[in-house]
Parts: sequence; C-alpha cells; structure tokens
Amino acid sequence: MGKAFKERTVLPFLVLLSTLVVGVALANGLAILTAQLVGVRAHADDVTRAALVCVFSAPMLWLFGVSPLRRVSLDDRVRDAEREKALIAEAERQQFRARVHRAMEMADDEDEAVDVVARSLAVAAAGAPAELLLADSSRAHYRLAASRGGAGNGPACTVDSPASCPAARRAQTSVFVSSEDLDACPHLRGRPTGPCSAVCVPVTIMGKPMGIVHATGRDGEPPRREEITALETVASVAGSRITLLRAMARTQLQAATDPLTGLLNRRMFENQARELLGDQARAAVAMGDLDRFKSVNDTHGHDSGDRALRLFAQTLQSCLRPEDLACRYGGEEFVIVLPRCSVAEARRVLERVQEQLVLNLTQGEVPPFTVSFGIAEAGADDTLEGVIRAADTALLQAKASGRNRIVATASATVDTSFLAGTD
Repeated sequence: MGKAFKERTVLPFLVLLSTLVVGVALANGLAILTAQLVGVRAHADDVTRAALVCVFSAPMLWLFGVSPLRRVSLDDRVRDAEREKALIAEAERQQFRARVHRAMEMADDEDEAVDVVARSLAVAAAGAPAELLLADSSRAHYRLAASRGGAGNGPACTVDSPASCPAARRAQTSVFVSSEDLDACPHLRGRPTGPCSAVCVPVTIMGKPMGIVHATGRDGEPPRREEITALETVASVAGSRITLLRAMARTQLQAATDPLTGLLNRRMFENQARELLGDQARAAVAMGDLDRFKSVNDTHGHDSGDRALRLFAQTLQSCLRPEDLACRYGGEEFVIVLPRCSVAEARRVLERVQEQLVLNLTQGEVPPFTVSFGIAEAGADDTLEGVIRAADTALLQAKASGRNRIVATASATVDTSFLAGTD
C-alpha cells in the first residue's frame, strides 16, 4: 500500500471517492436548505430535492473531484516526463563514456590517446573551443597536446604549469561564468577574443594532476551541465589510459635499457640488431671501449667512473641518428650498429663522437678520459656475433696502437693471435 501511495496509483482514486462523498453530502444539504427557503410543496419535495442535488452536485464534483484529480494527473505527467528525460540523458552519458573507453582501449601509445582526446572534445564540447594541456615528466611545464574549436579561435589558455593552474591546484572541476568576475581564473582575462566563460577539468595521471581539459563559451554563458559532465568523462578516461600507457612504457624501457647509461641493454640490443642487419644490405658495427677505465675508478672512485659512463653514453646518443643502435655491452664496452653506413662513413661518425667527448669533458664534472673504437663491416652472410668479434679485434688493435684511435676492418674473420689483451 505504501509503495502504491508513493507511485501515486491508489491515491487519486481515494481522493476521487472522498471528494464524491463530500460533494454529494454538501449538495444534498444545500438542496434541502434551498427547498426550505423557497417553500416548495410537500408532495414535490422529493423531486425538487433531487433536482437541486443534481444542480449543486456538478460544481461540487468539479471543485472536490475533477480539479484535484486533474492536478494530480498533470503532476504525474510532468514527473514522468522529467524522469524519462533524466533516463535518456543518463543513457547518453553512459553511451558516450563507453565510446570513449573503447576508443582509448585501441590507443597503443600516448600520441594515439591524445588523438582520441582531440576527437572526443569535438563531441563533448558541442563544437565550442576546447583543448587538452599536458605537463612534461617534471611537471614544470604545460604543453598544448590537443585542441578543438573554430579556426584560430581555440581557448588558448596561457597557464604554463600545474602549479599556476587553479583547477589543478584544487584537483576539481572549476566553472567560471565570466572572465570578468572577481574570482575568475586570472588566465582567462585579457584574451584577444574578449571576455568569456570557461570550464577547467583536471586530468590526473598516476595520482597527480598532470593536465587540464579547458573549454570556453560566451561571456555569462558557461557550458551546460551535460557538456561539463562529458568533459569530465574525457578527462577521467584520458587520465586512466595515459597512466596505463606511461606505466607500460616505463616498464618496457626498464626491461630494454641499461639502468646506468639509458642505452639498450645487451639482450634487447642483440634482438634488435639481428632484425636490423637482416633488413639492411649494408651496415657497420663498431665496438668502443673507454681507455684505462680501471685507473679512473681506482684514482677518482666508482662514482666518477659511473659519471664517465653516463657522459660517454650521452655523447654517443647526441652524435647518432635515430635509426642507429647503441648498447652498453658490458662494463666499459659499447657496441654500435650503423645501418646503411660504410666503414669510411662510420669512421667519420666515431671521430665526431671523440671530438664531442673532448668538448663535454671541458665542463670539469668528470675526470678526463678517451675512447677507442674498432669497426667491422657487416656482410649479407655475416652473423651479428661474427661482426662483433671482428669489431672487437679491430678495437684490440686500436688499443695496442696507442689508444684513443679508430681501427677498421672490412672482414668479419680476422686473426687475433698476434694481439695481447689490453685495457
């Protein structure tokens, strides 16, 4: 019964029944009173009373029955319409969230995830200018990652870091009705497009506010609640996916690189080098070794030795092409694969490495040291192991010749019996 009353299915009928009883009683009383005042004859009392009851019943029924029931019916229809509208809006929100989720799941890296955000903003902001700002790994600076809006009329937020962004500091959605309001974000004022309204939604990555979804509208007309909810959906899903992608990238990087120098570790290098040499008709392989590295450790300590290894790795990376492979092969030994390079071209690259190393050592943070290289050319039938042995043989010859030298061989099978081990 309580539920029936709550759903308003029984109550209207009880209201109608009670008003009918009251209305009939009042109509009957008014009919008797009227008959007495008029002084009708006795034998006509029953007919007159019935006629008067009918006359007085009509307005009573309207006043106490039809009108309340009509109001209840109208309220029910309004309530049902609002409930249906809310259900449709919630279904649309869930559908949009599911679509963004599915699109994000197909993003294999952060660039693809940002592209999904850009396309999602076009839907979420209903064509209004919107953009995604992301912080770099140091959280020191924002960069414009994605933008959607009329040509040249994007929001163009001037905030440069999470620390100076009110929404990021509050870690909650901020809505500004007008950029001219006293408590409006200072980065909204003074824009070339004039006063505006705005909404800013923080993007949380790895538990920290690392970005912001920013959309603007006409001054005094901020985005509607549905649009704000959609922007919050984009920010939430984007933050979750980018967090996962960055965690995966970091794990893969840790598994593939040497923790001290950041170069490829030996296992990953060998896997990639075999594929690279198999696809290239011509390549050069170089083996490098820091000269007298043991004395650097013994004289200046292992911390200085580690700094020397890191400095050489940075120097090497600054001089190589993106497609070149560099690896810390073990200790102070490094291996480099230079695809589409002859021995002569590889020599020029390694000479540039030696020259750049001298310049980098002038900063004085690392004890002076030099590096020797051996180069071997990889033929179509040569194995990676064979080419590395040939480059190592050339390296031993460079060491024996006085160090800080580059020695090249065009053969992967070199007699090394005449060489003694050197540091």
